[in-house]
Amino acid sequence: MSVIGIDFGNESCYVAVAKAGGIETIANDYSLRATPSFVAFAGRNRVLGVAAKNQQVTNMNNTIGGFKRFLGRKFNDPHVQEEMRSLPYQVEATSDGGIGIRVNYLDEEHVFTPEQITAMLFTKLKEDASKELKTQINDCVVTVPSFFTNAERQALLDAASISGLNVLRLMNETTATALSYGFYKQDLPGPEEKPRNVVFVDCGHASLQVSACAFQKGSLKMLASCSDSVGGRDFDMKLAMHFNKEFQTKYKIDASSKKRAFLRLLTEVEKLKKNMSANSTKLPLNIECFMNEIDVQSSLQRSDMEEMCSHLFARIESTMRKLLSDSKLALEDIHSVEIVGGSSRIPAIKHLIEQIFGKPASTTLNQDEAVSRGAALQCAIMSPAVRVREFSCTDVQAYPVLISWDDSDGPHELKVFEQYHSAPFARMLTVQRKEAMTITLKYEPNSVPFPDPFIGSYQVKGIKPDANGEAQEVKVKVRINGNGIIMLASATIYERKESEEPASPGANGEQKAGDASGQQPSSPQEGDDASKVGEPMDDKKKKIITKHVELTIESKVHGFLSADLHKFFEEEMKMIANDRQEKERIDAKNALEEQVYEVREKIQEDGALHQYIEPQEASEICRELEETENWLYEDGESCEKGVYKERLEKLHAKMNPVRNRCEEYSGHEGAFTELGYSIQQTLKAVEQYRAKEPKYDHLSETEILNITEAAQKAQKWYEDARTKLVGARKTQDPPVKLADIRHETQTLTTCTNSVLNRPKPKPPTPPADQQPNGPSSNNNAGAAGGDQQDSNAPKQTTEDSMDVE
Repeated sequence: MSVIGIDFGNESCYVAVAKAGGIETIANDYSLRATPSFVAFAGRNRVLGVAAKNQQVTNMNNTIGGFKRFLGRKFNDPHVQEEMRSLPYQVEATSDGGIGIRVNYLDEEHVFTPEQITAMLFTKLKEDASKELKTQINDCVVTVPSFFTNAERQALLDAASISGLNVLRLMNETTATALSYGFYKQDLPGPEEKPRNVVFVDCGHASLQVSACAFQKGSLKMLASCSDSVGGRDFDMKLAMHFNKEFQTKYKIDASSKKRAFLRLLTEVEKLKKNMSANSTKLPLNIECFMNEIDVQSSLQRSDMEEMCSHLFARIESTMRKLLSDSKLALEDIHSVEIVGGSSRIPAIKHLIEQIFGKPASTTLNQDEAVSRGAALQCAIMSPAVRVREFSCTDVQAYPVLISWDDSDGPHELKVFEQYHSAPFARMLTVQRKEAMTITLKYEPNSVPFPDPFIGSYQVKGIKPDANGEAQEVKVKVRINGNGIIMLASATIYERKESEEPASPGANGEQKAGDASGQQPSSPQEGDDASKVGEPMDDKKKKIITKHVELTIESKVHGFLSADLHKFFEEEMKMIANDRQEKERIDAKNALEEQVYEVREKIQEDGALHQYIEPQEASEICRELEETENWLYEDGESCEKGVYKERLEKLHAKMNPVRNRCEEYSGHEGAFTELGYSIQQTLKAVEQYRAKEPKYDHLSETEILNITEAAQKAQKWYEDARTKLVGARKTQDPPVKLADIRHETQTLTTCTNSVLNRPKPKPPTPPADQQPNGPSSNNNAGAAGGDQQDSNAPKQTTEDSMDVE
């Protein structure tokens, strides 16, 4: 099982995985590394990623994009209302004041939450990763903007849960970028040396994040992070409004009045913006049949674009200067400035970086994939399945956090976490209480880009006074966990009771009270001599016993209830099953359609099957093909998979005899050639045997007669079969089947090989006492064989005793 890192962006997503060879960014089913953050609905289909983005213009009412900015927010949020002004799809309020996105799916109206839409995109990323890695994907690390609040972070966790993903950690994009930079650096200063301070500027499609990080060998610590909701889409919108105003004057058309036309304009100006990053000359803009069949054209120069977008560059400059102030870094303390994000390629932004930080923008990192690669590294560090060196990451809490409660003295409020406090972190607070209390956590007002600073309300139950009616000590723990989510982790009451026990011997006869952990001092042991300290044995002292009791906490926080999450998960599983069924249905329909075109082409006059089918039969099949084609585009447009398969099987049943005839007649020549070759080889072996070839001298006459008879029989069958095929019509089944020819070939080959390939028998080895040894042995051997030789005759050499051809 693999764990993956997901960079969930407003415009596109990247998925990376840690492998033995390093970090690899996974390609989707279009062989692209970037998967657009789009979800579309087309009839019975749910279209995700690249395919959804491609149909945005033609199916804009049911193509959802830019939903990341809706996570965790309410419908009446001013930010949501501003976003809705430029969206082509319908957004409405739900019964609880949340956001609902209305689409047409399965020929019905459906309303999905932004979390459900995000879960659909995660399902696509999960499937692409599973196909690429050929293994199941469950665990992941997901990156979030550093400015996301509790509500937005919890919404993203809910979306991952709906899609079946287990999030090991929500990681700030700024921290992921820093990890991607520092993990492979071998020249970082040691723990005792001055850290290397690096600034990261991440300008993406919808946001700007500027952060400062201190690196030492094996660790990084985030110092500060500033952000603003300005990105590449704001430049696109400014350029689109400029050209729209020009077209109103020049062509008397208003693109803003038609959503489809304005989408096309946004697409074209985005291309122009990218080209201007590489060219300072005037560049053309041409759109054919833009509106009312009118072709429009214009041009723009980079300097003009920078002038009209000066207010956006001013916001970017302000964010950078705020980071410099918040991080408390002097310019000479900054080692370098790294840029990531697609919009950071704009030359004016690079110029601002050099102007503010006094250093040129460095492009060491992959600007598009740095965040996902950092997330994958964090996966590898957390996963036991991957061995990597340790690298610790200390993040920061972006906003100050307040805690408040009420008691008899009135309301109390204090700051529990300052801005840029290290995270994860836990802080213990002690209060004196007699009864249940309600604790509220919230961000400091006006410190977050969110209309409601509320984090959570926690009702702590089970608090009661002590035996004397006095307030008891209650300790509450406030935690920033690894996901950057702030919560009240626990509440504990410390109940103290007095008890009388024999005093333990001591210099003063005093008894030590139990410590805060509840451990009690040991009691006197038998045999202790109390008189040694001047105390009688039966003296008793009062002892304080402290008991820890965990209190019940009822919380009201952001996010869905467990029941709602389960319901959404079940709905997602049903949609995944429906996607699978719909794909099978479409595949069955396409297979039938493909078969119609293929058969029609092959039975035509110059087709491959034309000579194997009767003209009347061909006409009937053509009529059936035409009827099937018309049915496919009319009544059969949305039938079930079984209907298409049934029609395909009927078509196969009619065409299979024709295909079989084609296969039979086409294969006859090759099969007869193989049979003829086998016959020739057998007869050639017989001739070699008759010619006394040594390699066959171990065969018997009977064996040779058997294979000769088999060859002659095969020869006769061969000639008869050839004769039968001479007058055969190819529109009829052949009188001789391919299988019969191959059977004859196999029979003859088996018979021949069983005889010709039989190995020669080895000559018997004489016993050891009869082995030839000197002249007498040779004479005795000769006498035993009946050929007496004179002992004085010369010895024959080995060559003399051989038969030479």
